[in-house]
Amino acid sequence: MTASAHAAHLAQLNVATLRHPFDDPRMAPFVEMLDPVNAAADDAPGFVWRLVEEGAADATGLRPAGEDVIVNLSVWENQEALWDFAYRSGHLEVMRRRREWFERHVEAHLVLWWVPAGHLPTVGEALERLANLQAHGPSPHAFTFASPVSATEAAQHLQPAPSAQPEQAARSARPLPAGGSAAI
Repeated sequence: MTASAHAAHLAQLNVATLRHPFDDPRMAPFVEMLDPVNAAADDAPGFVWRLVEEGAADATGLRPAGEDVIVNLSVWENQEALWDFAYRSGHLEVMRRRREWFERHVEAHLVLWWVPAGHLPTVGEALERLANLQAHGPSPHAFTFASPVSATEAAQHLQPAPSAQPEQAARSARPLPAGGSAAI
């Protein structure tokens, strides 16, 4: 995970419904692009983290949204960094060819939301944000590139977490790792 001075990071989830089984020869061009595109993401300015299946180089084997749906979950320092990677890098070639490999989604298939720096969102959290966007449209809780929300705007709409009892907080407090942010 890349160190960052930002107080909030931008999380993104996108889902894609496969046109063909992953091992079908028609999917081979997409599969061949995975490693170079993921390496480019890992090295991109503003990249923080991406979901990877344990023991694998990517998350394509995880199917939390259905057997024919792949997920991409990542965290970026800000919206500009994610935009630059998605639309101004080799990733754009995947975007241009996506109809060869993936069904057209009627509902939103990409969701963005702000997380505290150091927080790694779970797939469940990400799918909840996508469901919220699909059900209620863009909001500070879940939005898109076309309906952006700043970290400041999102923070103004967050509900404060219930505070722990002082003695519970003292017992659960742990020193932060070097770099000052805890990854959850």
